[in-house]
Amino acid sequence: MHKPPHQMLVIFGASGDLTRRKLIPALFDLHRQNLLPGHFVIMGSGRTGHTDESFRDLFRESLEEKDRDAAASFLQQLFYHPADQKSKEDFAALAKKMETLDKQWKLNGNRIFYLATPPGQYIPIACQLAGQGLNQEKETDGFTRMIIEKPFGHDLKSAQALNRNLKKHFGEHQLYRIDHYLGKETVQNILVTRFSNGIFEPLWNRNYIHHVEITSAEDMGVESRGTYYEQSGALRDMIQNHLLQLVCLVAMEPPTVIEPGAIRNEMLKVLQSLRPYTEAEIPKYVIRGQYMASRVRRKYLTGYREEKGVDPVSRVETYVAMKFYIDNWRWGGLPFYIRTGKRLPLKVTEIVIHFKPTPHKLFRKEEDNCSTCNQLIIRIQPDEGILLKFAMKIPGAGFHVQDVNMDFHYSDLSSAHLPDAYERLLLDAMNGDATLFSRSDVVEAAWAFVDPILRAWESNHDNPLHGYPSGTWGPDVADYLIEEPAITWRYPCRNLSEDTNYCEL
Repeated sequence: MHKPPHQMLVIFGASGDLTRRKLIPALFDLHRQNLLPGHFVIMGSGRTGHTDESFRDLFRESLEEKDRDAAASFLQQLFYHPADQKSKEDFAALAKKMETLDKQWKLNGNRIFYLATPPGQYIPIACQLAGQGLNQEKETDGFTRMIIEKPFGHDLKSAQALNRNLKKHFGEHQLYRIDHYLGKETVQNILVTRFSNGIFEPLWNRNYIHHVEITSAEDMGVESRGTYYEQSGALRDMIQNHLLQLVCLVAMEPPTVIEPGAIRNEMLKVLQSLRPYTEAEIPKYVIRGQYMASRVRRKYLTGYREEKGVDPVSRVETYVAMKFYIDNWRWGGLPFYIRTGKRLPLKVTEIVIHFKPTPHKLFRKEEDNCSTCNQLIIRIQPDEGILLKFAMKIPGAGFHVQDVNMDFHYSDLSSAHLPDAYERLLLDAMNGDATLFSRSDVVEAAWAFVDPILRAWESNHDNPLHGYPSGTWGPDVADYLIEEPAITWRYPCRNLSEDTNYCEL
C-alpha cells in the first residue's frame, strides 16, 4: 500500500475523549505499520492551554506501553496550539504556527482539519478557518480537507442548515463526514461478498430472499452519556446513520466502478427508494422501547430513568425496531427489519439474509417454516466473519435433515492485521478516498426518512413507549413486526457459529 502524500492533521478538541481513545491510538498504529506519510505532523488545538510537550505527555505513557521505540518517534510529530473558537487572534496565531511547521516539515500545504468537537462548534471553527484563508486549496498549495464527526444535524432541517453553512466555506469535495461503522473491515466486505461472487448476486433480490434482518445490540446502558442521550435517543444515534448505511450497502445496485462517487450515488438511490410511513403506520411498524431496572446474574442493572443526566420521566427511546420496504425493482414487496438497543443481552452487530424456502418441501416436516431456511449471516462484531446455514442429511437410514453451518472467521487469518475503523478511515482521508464517508445528499436523504417518525413521537404522546427489562432482547411487541407465524428475529450468540439454542448469553 502506497503512503499518503506529506501533510498535516489538525485536530480540534485535541484533549477530548475521542482524541484520547480513538484518534491518537489509531494514528499510532498506522505509524507502527509504517503507513503514515513520510513527512507528517499532528497539530492539536482546543481551549486547554497545553504546550507541545504537555500535549505529548497526555499520550506518552499509554503509547510507550505498546511500543517504546515507536512512541519516541511518533511523539515528536505531535504539536499543540490553544485556540478559542470565538477568537480571531487565536486562529491567526494558529495559522502562523501551521505555516511555520509546513515549511519545516516540507508538507507542501497539504492539511486535514478534524473536528472532534461538539457539533455546535462546527460552523464557528469553519468560519474562523475561512477567515484565515485556511479553507483554500490551489494546485501549488496542496489540498485542504475537513473531517466531521456525527451527528450531522439533529433532524432534517438542522442537517440541511449544517450542510448549507459548511459549504459557504468548504467545497463538498473537501468535506469528509465520518461514520466509524463504515470503517469496519466486515462492513466493507459486504460489497466484496455481493459483487465478486457469482453465486450470490443472481440470488440477491426479492425472487430468492424472504426478508433481510439487521441487528445492532449493545449490552451496556448509556453510562456517563445520559445528558447527550436525552437529546439523541436510539433513532438519531443509531438508525439514522449507522443502520441505514448498512441497509444501503446490502440493498444498493452494483456501481459502475469501485469509486467514491459511483458507490455513493447507488447508496443515495436506496435511501430515495425507502417507502415513507404514513402517520397511522408509525405505531405499527416502528417500535420504541426504554430499558428498565432488573437483576441479571445477581447484578442489579439500573433503568434508563435512573441514569445520571436523565429526566426521571424521560420518554427517550433506548430501543427501536422497524419494518420497512424499499420500493424499487430489486426489492419491491420484500420486508426489511432493523433493530437496535441498549442493555440487551450482548454486544453484537450482524446482517442476516433469509432466503426463501424451496417451492416443494421434500425433506422438511410440514410445520417447518422459513426460520429453518438458508441464511447468510454477515457478522460485523464481535467474532467477525460470515456464516452460511444450509440443510444436510443426518448419517443413517432415512432422509433426516438438520441445519449445518459453513463459516469463515477473520480471526482465522492469524497473520492478518484487522485494522480499527478509525485507522482505515483516517488513512482513506489522507489519501483523498471518500468512498466510506457520507455525502451531504445521502445524509439528508436518511434524515428525510427518519424525520416523520421523530415528529410523530414528539407531537403525539399516544405513540407507545414500551419498557423492557435490562438484559432482555427488547419489548415483546417487537416480535409482532414479523407477521408470519412461527418466524421471529434471530437471537445471535457471541460466537458466530453457535446456534441460539446452545449459546450462553
